[in-house]
Amino acid sequence: MSKKRKSRGRSKGGKGASGYVQCSQCGRPVPRDKAKKLTHRVSLVEPSLARELRGSGAFVPSSTVQKYYCISCAVHFGVVKVRARAERRFR
Repeated sequence: MSKKRKSRGRSKGGKGASGYVQCSQCGRPVPRDKAKKLTHRVSLVEPSLARELRGSGAFVPSSTVQKYYCISCAVHFGVVKVRARAERRFR
């Protein structure tokens, strides 16, 4: 059987079974090593007020949000791109 991808679509290696996470968009259970993780910071204060506070020397808090996407949602929302057939096997 030919291999479509070098990693078989996962980053598991020889670790055995990995846990599941839920897709942030559709709720599908996805293996943790196959899901695409997106981390971004969210400010707790609106941008115009945050700019003023930073100008006056105050600390503006922000929290880190992690989202996990299944492959179909990651492609749909542009987190990952569809690659040509020859490029799929290599990163």
